[in-house]
Amino acid sequence: MAREQLQVLSALDSAKTQLYHFTAIIIAGMGFFTDAYDLFAISLVTKLLGRIYYHKDGAPKPGTLPPGVASSVTGVALVGTLCGQLFFGWLGDKMGRKRVYGMTLAMMVICSLASGLSFGNEAKGVMATLCFFRFWLGFGIGGDYPLSATIMSEYANKKTRGAFIAAVFAMQGFGILASGVVALIVSASFDHAFNAPSYATDPIGSTVPQADYIWRIILMFGAIPAAMTYYWRMKMPETARYTALVAKNAKQAAADMARVLQVEIEADEQKVEKISQDTSNSFGLFSKQFLHRHGLHLLGTTSTWFLLDIAFYSQNLFQKDVFTAIGWIPAAAKMSATGEVFKVAKAQTLIALCSTVPGYWFTVFFIDIIGRFAIQLMGFFFMTVFMFALAIPYHHWTLHENRFGFIIMYSLTFFFANFGPNATTFVVPAEIFPARLRSTCHGISAAAGKAGAIVGAYGFLYASQSTDPKKTDAGYPTGIGIRYSLIVLGCVNFLGMLFTFLVPEPNGKSLEEMSGENEEEMESTSSNTANRTVPV
Repeated sequence: MAREQLQVLSALDSAKTQLYHFTAIIIAGMGFFTDAYDLFAISLVTKLLGRIYYHKDGAPKPGTLPPGVASSVTGVALVGTLCGQLFFGWLGDKMGRKRVYGMTLAMMVICSLASGLSFGNEAKGVMATLCFFRFWLGFGIGGDYPLSATIMSEYANKKTRGAFIAAVFAMQGFGILASGVVALIVSASFDHAFNAPSYATDPIGSTVPQADYIWRIILMFGAIPAAMTYYWRMKMPETARYTALVAKNAKQAAADMARVLQVEIEADEQKVEKISQDTSNSFGLFSKQFLHRHGLHLLGTTSTWFLLDIAFYSQNLFQKDVFTAIGWIPAAAKMSATGEVFKVAKAQTLIALCSTVPGYWFTVFFIDIIGRFAIQLMGFFFMTVFMFALAIPYHHWTLHENRFGFIIMYSLTFFFANFGPNATTFVVPAEIFPARLRSTCHGISAAAGKAGAIVGAYGFLYASQSTDPKKTDAGYPTGIGIRYSLIVLGCVNFLGMLFTFLVPEPNGKSLEEMSGENEEEMESTSSNTANRTVPV
C-alpha cells in the first residue's frame, strides 16, 4: 500500500519550472563542463608531448609517446575517475550531497592547475607529475558524476526531471567543444608567432621550444570554469530528499525548500518519524531485499554504461588516429608541432560542433516526451548500424574521394551516442534507487562506465595498430587495425542494446514511486509497476 507523500516532496514533484531549476543546472553543469574539458583535452596534446619529450635524431617521423606512457597519460585520469565515483558516491549518501560537493570541485580546480606544472624538464619527471596530478584530477571529476546527477534529480519536478538531469550532462558537450576551441586559439597564436617549418623540412626546428607552453596552457585552462562556480555550490541548500528521508530532519527540509520555492510547506515531522520506524525501507546495498528490488536494475545500469563507454571513449580519445588513418589529418612529418595541434583540434571541434553537442540537446528536448528507454535503445541501435557501415566497407572509406563520407558517418555515431545511451545511462541511475543509496548506486554505475572507458582507452590504443609491422607506431606491437577495431565496437554497441531491456522506465514517475520508498509493506512491491524491468 502506498504511503502518503511528504508535503515537501510533493511540492518539489509538482513545482513549476522556475529560476532555481536553471540555477541548479548551471551550477551542476559547470562541473560537467570542466569534467569533459579535462578528460578530453589530453587527446589534443599527446602528439605534441611525444614531439617535445621523445624526439629521436634522424627518425623519419616525429617522436611519439611510448606505448606505456601514452596509455598512462590518456588513461590515468579515467582510473582516478572510477575511484572517485565509488568513493564520493558512497560519501554523498553518508555525509550529504552538499557537504561533499565542494570537496570535488576544489580538487578539480587545484589538480587542473597542477596538471600544467612539472618537476624538471626531462621526460620521466614531466610524465610522472602529469600522471600524478591527472589521477587526482580524475578522482575529483569522479565525485561530480553521482553528486551532480543525484542533486539535480532530487531538486527537479517529475514532469521535466529527465530534461534537467540531461541538461546538466549536456554541458559535457560544451566542455569537449571548449577544449577544441582553446587548443585552436592557443596553437594558432603560437604558430603565428613562431611560424615553424614541417618536420620533413626541419626535424629540430619543427618543434619550437615555446611549444612546451601550449599543452600546459590548454590543460590549466580547465580550472577557470570550475573556480567560477565554487561559491554558488557552497550556497546551495542540501536536497530535501536527503534531509527528510536520510537525515530524517523534516523541519529543515521544509524550511530549505520553502525558501527555494517561495511557498509555505508543512514540516510533516510525524510522517518522517513513521518512515524512520518502517524497517521495510531500511535495507542496505548488500541485502537480499536490495537484490530482489533493484538487483536487475543495477545490473542494467552498470552493464549498459560499461558497454557504452568502451565505444564512446575509444571514439573520442583516438579520433585523431582514425582521422590520420583516412587522410583527413595530414601525416605528422608534413606538419610542425603547433600545426599538428591545430589540425587535431580543428577536427575534434568540428565533430563536437556538428554532432556531439546537438546530440546532447536532442536528448534534453525529447527525453521527457519519448522516454529514457526508447532513446537508449535507439541510440545503441544506430551506433551499431553506423559502426558496421564504417567497418565492413572500410577500404572504400579510406579512398581520398570518400573521406568526407566517412567523417559524416563517424559523426553520426557521436550524434546517436549522445542522443542515446551516453545521456540516458547518466540520467536513469539517479532516478530508480532509494534516496539513502541513490548516490552510491549512481557512483557504482558510473564507475562501471569508467571501467569500460579504461578498456576502450587502453584496448583501442593497441588494437587499432596496423597488422603490418612497418606501419605501427614506434614501440607498439601489431594490432587488428582500424577496420576490425570498429567491428568490435559495433558488437559492443549491440550488446548494449540487449542489456537496455534490464533498465526500467522512470518517465513521469516520482523518485519515491520508482524506488518503492513510499510503500508501507514489502509485499506491495511485487505489484509495483514502477519496478518492472521492461517499461510499459
